Amino acid sequence: MSELEEKLNQILSVLDQLAEDTSVPRNIRRGAMESKALIHKKNEALDVRASGAISILDELANDPNIPLHGRTLIWNIISQLEAVQRI
Repeated sequence: MSELEEKLNQILSVLDQLAEDTSVPRNIRRGAMESKALIHKKNEALDVRASGAISILDELANDPNIPLHGRTLIWNIISQLEAVQRI
């Protein structure tokens, strides 16, 4: 497995964690699933998929109802996606 695939799998795993966390509001979990679906689209360039997911996650991170641990997870995912964009 390539380094890129490994990073994407890590990102998808954390998005799954966020989507299954019942202490996080439903709109945040739904946004995590949307981001995951966007990353899975193979018919678009990786940087486009990453940018779209970052946009969704950035909006979620600014939600006032998100718990601190959820916001931290989102920031970590965004950082990882930004690193993937540069590859």
